[in-house]
Amino acid sequence: MGRVENKVVLITGAASGLGLASARRLAEEGASVVLADIDERLGREAAASVDGAVFEQLDVTSEAQWEALVDRIVAQHGRLDVLFNCAGVVRLASIEQTDEDIWRQVHSVGTDGTFYGCKHALRVMKPAGSGSIINMCSTASIQGMPGVFAYAASKSAIRGMTKSIAVLCAQEGYGVRCNSVHPGNMDTPMLRGVRTIVEEHNPAAAAGMDRIWVGEPLDVANMVLFLASDEAKAVNGAAMVVDNTSTITEGVVPAENKV
Repeated sequence: MGRVENKVVLITGAASGLGLASARRLAEEGASVVLADIDERLGREAAASVDGAVFEQLDVTSEAQWEALVDRIVAQHGRLDVLFNCAGVVRLASIEQTDEDIWRQVHSVGTDGTFYGCKHALRVMKPAGSGSIINMCSTASIQGMPGVFAYAASKSAIRGMTKSIAVLCAQEGYGVRCNSVHPGNMDTPMLRGVRTIVEEHNPAAAAGMDRIWVGEPLDVANMVLFLASDEAKAVNGAAMVVDNTSTITEGVVPAENKV
């Protein structure tokens, strides 16, 4: 039997990258997966590549859309067992370069979207007495990353949000767990897009990025699978780092350092 057999899972930002990799991994282990993304074309293509998955278009910045989608999933499947809040955007800008538009875009998708997702997932998981909420964070919430100021702030807010939800659920006996995943650099379209921008403005810095360890999306998907499964029944409020020591190493972990 699969590790998440018969669980109903909702994943946002699932059209590509870590969201899609996690959708595939959970489906392999028996979950019924709902892929949600604002990009309908890519989302439908992604869902077609995941065994038994369905696609739902979702603008995570809209609480009304969140409420409607969660209710629709419960009506169709009878419950929602797992939510993986994976949607997010990054913008290369220090605090000195961050304007109101950058700040609000990053936070509306990352911070607000995660808040709405947690709120409405908890709303339907609480009566069921069980559930797992998994929030995508980043090592940017652990170490200083001045070049992605708004993104780091958003991920730090999500980290605090996660712990507050976990403690509430534990204290009130809701039976719902809430954990965060903190990847380092992963080989995703987001990272490749960042590298392209850096290369345009600073080729030397881009070359330096090639010398730094980069993980695979499957590394994160396996962590998400664990947190979604009953194997993690005592894991609540944890910040699960997937970075091959990057946040605790003096200097950088070289690319050739494989795990």
